[in-house]
Amino acid sequence: MKLIRYSHDGETRIGALKEQGVIDLVAAGAPWRSIREIIEGGEDALAALKNIVASAKPVLTLDAVKLLPPIERPGKYLAIGMNYAKHLEEADKLGIARSKHQVWFNKQTTCIIGPYDEIEQGVTEKLDYEVELVAVIGKPAKGVTESEAPAHIFGYCVGNDVSARDWQFHSPTFTMGKSFDTHGPIGPWIVTADEIADPHALRLRSWVNGELRQDNNTANMIHNLWAQISYLSTAFTLESGDLIATGTPEGVGVGMEPQVFLQPGDLIRCEVESIGAIENRVAKV
Repeated sequence: MKLIRYSHDGETRIGALKEQGVIDLVAAGAPWRSIREIIEGGEDALAALKNIVASAKPVLTLDAVKLLPPIERPGKYLAIGMNYAKHLEEADKLGIARSKHQVWFNKQTTCIIGPYDEIEQGVTEKLDYEVELVAVIGKPAKGVTESEAPAHIFGYCVGNDVSARDWQFHSPTFTMGKSFDTHGPIGPWIVTADEIADPHALRLRSWVNGELRQDNNTANMIHNLWAQISYLSTAFTLESGDLIATGTPEGVGVGMEPQVFLQPGDLIRCEVESIGAIENRVAKV
């Protein structure tokens, strides 16, 4: 299933896609009032949801609604750095020291915007893009093994880890440069995990103004998603609805020679195979 949040006639609704149309889940009899509630409901909620969607009819076309971030503000938005070999080489050129461990940082959840919303540059002079597969935690995870990790995924969406490169190094955690307001586009929907046979076999690409910049496959992650979940959950609990950005491949602006950063009016498209694409324009001043 593809689950969405959307606005229509001034109201925020939750829905599912079916036959290129939108099912209003509440109108269809669903007892949940948020995507978070569905995720927290676990397997029982997901099974009930499938039955509702199977019998319901779309009430709107997709182009008649405004898509919102497909989950209400999560508790945590965690992102791994330097998780593709060639992107790690780009980091080497920037003088970022390699680590023996997985490298994690927070994107503050106030950065999250919808799949087609505008990105505000803010005060940064080095605005950059990063296409990523984003996993949505379902059942809470604490101390899970890699073999147990798949059972803790609710679904997936596309993310753009927008980065303020000049602010990124204000702090060794990267958080400052990764958390500007509007620098966390996600969407366009959450694809439930049962529809993705292998999250480690997905092509991911990004374009800037129609020019292909990134093109790789999640098979090439250094630390795969199951290792990521195991590592994180060793330290703290991953809760229902938390987001995990699984890393970006080479081709970001800061890694180009010469470096090329985003400018007002630029359009960034991020796409992950079997999930979809988001498109966000940098707002004009």
